[in-house]
Amino acid sequence: MSDASHRTPTAKGLEFLGAVAGGLVHEIRNPLSTMNVTLQLLQEDWPEGAEDARGQRSSRRLTSLLGEVKRLEEILDDFLRYAGIRRLNLSRVDLNRVLEEVTGFVLPECTRAGVDLAFYPDRSLPIMRVDERLVKQAVLNLILNALQAMEGKEGDGRGEAQLIVRTRLEGEGARIDVIDTGPGIPEGIREKVWEVYYSRKKTGSGLGLPTARRIAEEHGGGLTFETEVDKGTDFILRLPLTGPPDEPA
Repeated sequence: MSDASHRTPTAKGLEFLGAVAGGLVHEIRNPLSTMNVTLQLLQEDWPEGAEDARGQRSSRRLTSLLGEVKRLEEILDDFLRYAGIRRLNLSRVDLNRVLEEVTGFVLPECTRAGVDLAFYPDRSLPIMRVDERLVKQAVLNLILNALQAMEGKEGDGRGEAQLIVRTRLEGEGARIDVIDTGPGIPEGIREKVWEVYYSRKKTGSGLGLPTARRIAEEHGGGLTFETEVDKGTDFILRLPLTGPPDEPA
């Protein structure tokens, strides 16, 4: 697999995003909430199972609109998580235990998708200083990205669709690999995967990977990937064992 590293938004750009995020989200969320309530009231007038054709069409359209409103609300939440200015809540954490919780949480979704999930922890990893909640979010974003990459490639018991999460000690830090057996990332778009709002999936927000990378960098680490077309992708999240270098021990 070939290694890829890419530019990330500047600190000044992130500061600007954080400054406007709260007001922007508030202004958008209010009309969305009004739309959501109004559509639910309309749905009561056009319930599912209506006997006439017009009622059935109206019910389907209302359900579709409610789904789009929900998707917009989720995009706003993703934007807040990406652009928000935050201070790390560092604590001493067993990284393997954190990843066991994350993989246990996504196991039912992997099973439904026909993907074989495996977690290989490095038991030599020492206790680390990280923000547990944010690390969980970053790894979950990477896992969901991997699942989306393998959509339509169901496992057949022979390991066709596999998702591997692995930890290892690497120098003065920990390395987390999230490996999928999807189609890989074509060379022509590898420069785009870190761009905010870029997504190859119709339902993707385009914020999962940039958010995961920002979390890694806030910890003093990084996020890169190795990929090979038709074989899969390995997203590599690196975190220092002692926390960010500018934080007191």
